[in-house]
Amino acid sequence: MSADQHAAQAFHGRSVVSAADFTKAEVLALLEAARQFDRFDPGGPAWGGLAPTLSGRVLGTLFFEPSTRTRLSFESAMLRLGGSVLGFADARISSLSKGESLVDTIQVVEGYCDAIVLRHPSEGAARLAAETARIPVINGGDGSNQHPTQTFLDLYTIREAAGRLDGLKVGFMGDLRYGRTVHSLTEALLHFDVELKFIGPENLRLPRDLRDHLRRHGRSGLEVENLQDAGDLDVLYMTRIQKERFPDPMDYERIRNAYRVDRAALAPFGPDLKVLHPLPRVNEVAPDVDSLPGALYFRQTRNGVTVRMALLHLLLGGALPLEGGA
Repeated sequence: MSADQHAAQAFHGRSVVSAADFTKAEVLALLEAARQFDRFDPGGPAWGGLAPTLSGRVLGTLFFEPSTRTRLSFESAMLRLGGSVLGFADARISSLSKGESLVDTIQVVEGYCDAIVLRHPSEGAARLAAETARIPVINGGDGSNQHPTQTFLDLYTIREAAGRLDGLKVGFMGDLRYGRTVHSLTEALLHFDVELKFIGPENLRLPRDLRDHLRRHGRSGLEVENLQDAGDLDVLYMTRIQKERFPDPMDYERIRNAYRVDRAALAPFGPDLKVLHPLPRVNEVAPDVDSLPGALYFRQTRNGVTVRMALLHLLLGGALPLEGGA
């Protein structure tokens, strides 16, 4: 068995709670598995010749917070692999509205499916669910804490577009305090030789524990309040200012329009700048950016299906390399 196959096998039966739980070799193995899935034609039968590797398997989707991309891309991934999906997108229609605890809900639902994707507003909910369940639990976002599968597709998107992960200058701009996608991707990038830059207002800086974590790894990065002070960038990762995370609505109103980019703002960084955004966007990325060659955010959403197909395939016992396809 090759080193890549061994790293891929390490996903079998495992919960996915934080990007920090995975080694560099495991992350790269997942990205390689996603690249294999990318070879198949999504318009063809059974994903363009790929055997339905998860036929008969069931994915439970428990979304206690709104979601479009994460929930639908997981459902699409599972269906394209020949499996099926059950769950809810609104906790008000579940037994939690009757007072059932999250632990009890997990123990009930695990009897109906082979893996669970959980999105929950409370930090640590995914870790609690993973410690409770006897099947894999995938964190689809827990409060402002972590969003590991978004990180995997972000890494995949960057590597496919830039051709590498090492040697890049990566800037994060916007809501660095509450943006769980920022926290997850920052953790994962510690595996690679990248220069980190953080662009945001004083009251939305990275959480102290993450800043301390970066310093312990000698990777504290540049912190500035304005994009023009960030210096050279290869990748700009935008985030919306998250109204739902603010304890005081007036704090949100004061800052919500402060961090916005358009073509003119990005012009000094040159035509090779890659712009990512986990979406949804509000007004932080102007529509005139969409036509730039480096605008990757809609490619990110499409890559969500490919990367989550690879992840589900590995978690539920699928083998590599894949066979068939174009």
